[in-house]
Amino acid sequence: MRFSKIIEEVLDEVLPKGNDRPAILSQAMRYAVGTGGKRVRPRICLAAALGAGGDIEDARYPAAAIELLHNYTLVHDDLPAMDNDEERRGMMSVWKKFGEANAILAGDALLALAYKTAALSPRNVKRIIEELGEKGVGVVQGQVEDIEEIKRDIDFIYLHKTADLFIASAAMGALAVGADEELVGKLKEYALNLGLAFQYQDDLLDGDSPYDLEKTRSLAEESTNKAIDALQGLPGDLSELIRLAESLRGRQR
Repeated sequence: MRFSKIIEEVLDEVLPKGNDRPAILSQAMRYAVGTGGKRVRPRICLAAALGAGGDIEDARYPAAAIELLHNYTLVHDDLPAMDNDEERRGMMSVWKKFGEANAILAGDALLALAYKTAALSPRNVKRIIEELGEKGVGVVQGQVEDIEEIKRDIDFIYLHKTADLFIASAAMGALAVGADEELVGKLKEYALNLGLAFQYQDDLLDGDSPYDLEKTRSLAEESTNKAIDALQGLPGDLSELIRLAESLRGRQR
């Protein structure tokens, strides 16, 4: 419950109020972020701060930043020019509710707000913004490869489209509490494998894996185990990091 409370409080703090001018933009931004979701990435960020031996309060702004950036990608992914999805999390997608132009602009604003929010981190601000920027570009690279109809590199797509924001989440949380590069590296290895396991489990749920069923299950299990193994030697509370990894086993949605 503490994780959820921190995440929702800080998102409410940094997002524009619903009547801030122009109201339609403020409302679209709040709608995009507030329509649900598991908040996996900000949870990883906060859990990484704990795993590195720090206080999760120090990672509250990086956690919000990664969730804002993640939701910008979803708003743009749903657009008619991309996936043309009219629903997101059982509700109208942003473009369907507010129009295509406002959805594009709301996504742009969420991206800008993500960097503004990351800049509020208590320490290692430059490194945190570097991680956010590098992996923010990576997720776009993965999306471009994913929409290509020929010569699709599945490993590249999974690394960038899915795992990159998991990696940024863990790195940003660790950096916010002053972790050294060795600890950051361990947490990035954890997050890489967690992201891959997340994607393989999605493939199992959607029934559209590029691999056969047995191999997909094996890859999901192997990646989950690698994620947990990467945590060895970390000085802090690992319980939430382990719980996040274990929750992928048999995940329904």
